Amino acid sequence: MPDAASGGKPAFAFRIDGRDGAARTGLITTPRGTIRTPAFMPVGTQGTVKGMYMDQVRALGADVILGNTYHLMLRPGAERIATLGGLHRFGGWTGPILTDSGGFQVMSLSKLRKLDERGVTFASHIDGSRFDLTPERSVEIQGLLGSDIQMQLDECVSLPNERAAIDRAMRLSIRWAERSKRAFESQPAGRALFGIVQGGDQPDLRVESARALAGMDFPGYSIGGLAVGEPQAVMLAMIEEVMPHLPDGKPHYLMGVGTPDDLLASVARGIDMFDCVMPTRNGRHGQAFTRFGKLNFRNARHADDPRPVDETSSCPAARDYSRAYLHHLVRTEEMLGAMLVTWINLAYYQDLMAGARAAIAAGRFADYAAEVREGWKRGDIAPHAG
Repeated sequence: MPDAASGGKPAFAFRIDGRDGAARTGLITTPRGTIRTPAFMPVGTQGTVKGMYMDQVRALGADVILGNTYHLMLRPGAERIATLGGLHRFGGWTGPILTDSGGFQVMSLSKLRKLDERGVTFASHIDGSRFDLTPERSVEIQGLLGSDIQMQLDECVSLPNERAAIDRAMRLSIRWAERSKRAFESQPAGRALFGIVQGGDQPDLRVESARALAGMDFPGYSIGGLAVGEPQAVMLAMIEEVMPHLPDGKPHYLMGVGTPDDLLASVARGIDMFDCVMPTRNGRHGQAFTRFGKLNFRNARHADDPRPVDETSSCPAARDYSRAYLHHLVRTEEMLGAMLVTWINLAYYQDLMAGARAAIAAGRFADYAAEVREGWKRGDIAPHAG
């Protein structure tokens, strides 16, 4: 419903429209538009989804994209983006934008940072200049970017890891959640701040984190610190531990995940939102995700194959170019090859989520997941009629 405090625009809200076991389909409402769930968010780290025009991303069915607080803090700078009209205008995306908090870089750039109770000091990976990132500054940056869904600053640790390190990071993240929430109170109505569950691969720490964050009454909840080195079975076990302790009527976001199979398995356990660099990163290296499984266009078997990647796809890159041509582009390192395979991948991820939403609404998600996995198992060696 519209909210007077947000200028008559819809306030942030989430509703569940259908359930099939733990899987659910619904709608997140923001002042800049709605997000159909389960949703996959293309990653726009530097204000761009690599290799794609924003209208292409929109045409694929993406309702929301992700931006990166750390990288945009360094270049071109949050204050500069704010003076240029915010990240939406800067990057040409009119729908909702979710920004991470910089917490992942606490792990991935561990050699370039110092961490204490106050926050993190980074030495820029670009030129070595120093930047402070506290819970308050992270929220401030995300506000300057104008993102619709923001994340608390947290400490993410790699797995496997010592329990003491996981426990310390989890408790620090809870304290940072409280500070992030206080800092967020001054932001315009209609935006939302999500808490992030940490606890590594320790079930009791995950539960403790989830319970503490649930008590803070965030508009949504993220599960962080997974897909960072642990097997899929461990990731799924941690989701199962956490879900009973998160408010059912709030969005559940699994951060940084993952493969198409990860998405199906996580939707089955009640996850509503995903992001991952895999479709764009793998696309730049010539690997496509398709209904036949993964295709590596560097492989010589594609050199004389006149078939399209998938003649039934709604994506022109999958439907209108031959595998032989994609092989040629990838092997010669033409930038068009990376662009086309990225397009194919993002289209497949959006189609996978659209199929999941329809299957949940029809009460047949388990059958849908089995059919998709069977398609991957059959592969694409023999020509397919459909």
